[in-house]
Amino acid sequence: MALRHLRYFVAVAEAGSLTVAAARKLHTSQPSLSRQIRDLESELGAQLLTRRARGIELTPAGRAFLDHARSVLAQVDAAAEAARRVAHPGKPCFVMGFLTGHELTWMPEALQILRDELPNIDVMISSQYSPLLADGLSKGKIDAAFLRRERGAPDLAFRLLVKEPLVVVLPSNHRLAALKAISPQDLVGETFVTVSGTAPVLRVIIDDYLKRSGIDITPAHEADHLAMGMSLIASTRGVGLLPAYAQNFLPSSVTSRPLRGDTPTIDLVLGYKKSNKSPILKLLLSRLDELVVRVSKKAH
Repeated sequence: MALRHLRYFVAVAEAGSLTVAAARKLHTSQPSLSRQIRDLESELGAQLLTRRARGIELTPAGRAFLDHARSVLAQVDAAAEAARRVAHPGKPCFVMGFLTGHELTWMPEALQILRDELPNIDVMISSQYSPLLADGLSKGKIDAAFLRRERGAPDLAFRLLVKEPLVVVLPSNHRLAALKAISPQDLVGETFVTVSGTAPVLRVIIDDYLKRSGIDITPAHEADHLAMGMSLIASTRGVGLLPAYAQNFLPSSVTSRPLRGDTPTIDLVLGYKKSNKSPILKLLLSRLDELVVRVSKKAH
């Protein structure tokens, strides 16, 4: 098994499509990518993906393999970065963390701002669940992170970046997809997919919204990450509530609709340790307003 197999598999899982992953992420041909995935499945002795007309879905084995593949790749990247830092000890290093899925929107603009003024720095990227990012900030392993406003971290400070509305995510051919907007009452009786303990802040907001709306829904499934959530929603013909950024990663078999009425939101913040005196952090904090404007313009 080669590292490229893991990178290819993660790219396909996150894109939800062999074609999209080949063209936009990996810059290779779709037949070549399919062959690499088949080689990986053959070596593992397990089917990782189910090919559909509108994209791919992860099998249970694929969902289990995805987290481990991401972990291996993160360790390899960390090892490479450690080697570079030893080889270039005089080059300042700044570690930025991103809640998985937000790199697409925020990382390019944040890197541009830093490198415009500090071209001779190394920036290390960490993509993880929000609670793990908060822990990394507290332990001094991460300098700044784009994450949720995690509780129980008095040593951290948070600066609001944007309030993300929640949207309904559902199969593209679901009956509710015919609606322009979906009310919470429309969700009653549907197979409901919610987030697991890997996203505690989001879970509380979803649960509070359903309770505030006066509806009683018992989740049928819990998803640890976006790819798993999309796969569960597509395979069970269920529905779920996710922040609007998830729309950037929807496979063709899944779509989204806005909520009708009082739409719940979740904060995306920049977090950092209060005692961190990094001049690079100071620069980033001084340019946060500009960063938000740049990302907003890009989105529109």
